[in-house]
Amino acid sequence: MSKFIKLKKGFDINLAGKAEKKIAEVDQPETFAYKPSSFHGILRPKLTVNEGDNVKAGTPILFDKKNDRVKHVAPVSGEIVEIKRGEKRKLLEIVILADKKIEHIEHKKYSVSDINNASREEAVEHLLASGTWVNLIQRPFGVIADPDESPKAIFISAFDSHPLAPDYDLLFKGEEQYFQAGIDVLKKLTPGVIHLNLNSDAEVSQIFSHAKNVQVNKFSGPHPAGNVGVQIHHLDPINKGDVAWTISPFGVIQIGKLFLEGVYDASKVVALAGSEVTNPQYYRTYTGASIKKMVTGNIKSDNVRYVSGNVLTGEKIDADGHIGYNDNLVTVLPEGDYYEMFGWILPTTKKLSFQRAFGLLSFLNPKKEYVVDTNERGEPRAFVQTGVFEKVTPMDILPTYLLKAILAEDFDDMEALGIYEIIEEDLALCEFVDVSKHDVQSIVREGLDLVQYS
Repeated sequence: MSKFIKLKKGFDINLAGKAEKKIAEVDQPETFAYKPSSFHGILRPKLTVNEGDNVKAGTPILFDKKNDRVKHVAPVSGEIVEIKRGEKRKLLEIVILADKKIEHIEHKKYSVSDINNASREEAVEHLLASGTWVNLIQRPFGVIADPDESPKAIFISAFDSHPLAPDYDLLFKGEEQYFQAGIDVLKKLTPGVIHLNLNSDAEVSQIFSHAKNVQVNKFSGPHPAGNVGVQIHHLDPINKGDVAWTISPFGVIQIGKLFLEGVYDASKVVALAGSEVTNPQYYRTYTGASIKKMVTGNIKSDNVRYVSGNVLTGEKIDADGHIGYNDNLVTVLPEGDYYEMFGWILPTTKKLSFQRAFGLLSFLNPKKEYVVDTNERGEPRAFVQTGVFEKVTPMDILPTYLLKAILAEDFDDMEALGIYEIIEEDLALCEFVDVSKHDVQSIVREGLDLVQYS
């Protein structure tokens, strides 16, 4: 049965610089990168390529020794020009100098009837061999799904409520056939329901409105209404011992293309947005693209921060850095490297804050778009218990007590307070509103790792 859920808790961060709904014509980037950091839980990565090797789109380049069945593959064809490592030789990026014409490894093609007749085992093996399996994320813990598990349900969030979120209708226009094929494949992976969750406050894209073999649910309310973890909590909560999988619409489409076209297709549309972008708009490219050509001559000042993803959960990258695997947005905002004496207490309408005492008068105009920089306006201090976390978390958990349980490494309290229901993005707003300036998302990941690996 379809459900309608109205959320009251949360907070919409309205930033200036939303991408104009047009796809810019621009030369493809010269380099693309595959980032293992886009996935949690890769403990022992093993490279299968070296610098100087030539690859095709879909060539396996990496696997985790913990589960060598899950292949990570090249998004484009070309030459491996650099393998970047960090401290303790941590693998950061595999950089590919792309061919002008992308060549693909060829996989078996399926007709619609072939998909319907395929067994679960055949579908799983096809997904694993092609590299598309990494789109399936397992809850709890937010790691790549275990192919030996059978999830109780699969959840797809068909809208994004993060700041400057791209328009899904533009991102996935014309992909209806592949989306439905992907749904048909996913149906083989679970004995339960495939939940397709829509935004009731906006017009539904055609790609989702015609989907079959799914349970359509509608959500209304402020961010984080678009977070799949919040949606799971209200539809079919995860308890200890439960396993559910999530996947993005892009991942569903990529699976559909694999089965219908026989290729690993990493092509995607990404948005370049933010107050510091001269012409915020969309670009057609591939997973892991360098942003250099997108931002050259298109940025208002030199002192900016580039973020792969959104401002709450994204990753800082350089002006010639690469987009993360799961990101379809690049945000550019002013760098906040300055000191502002008593800036937090001066009355103003120019600052955005959930706290009325700090962003004085900003709440009077909730639709106003704000230019927000990276200045944290303070430093970490004692864990002040204000009750504000509960006001921005539309879940039946107590985030303040959960975070304290994680810091205390109290496993019983972590489980009782809902550690299995969340990943970092679900409490990212707590980090934004926290007057104590704690790195809430890092604390959440620390707790998840403690529970999973201890």
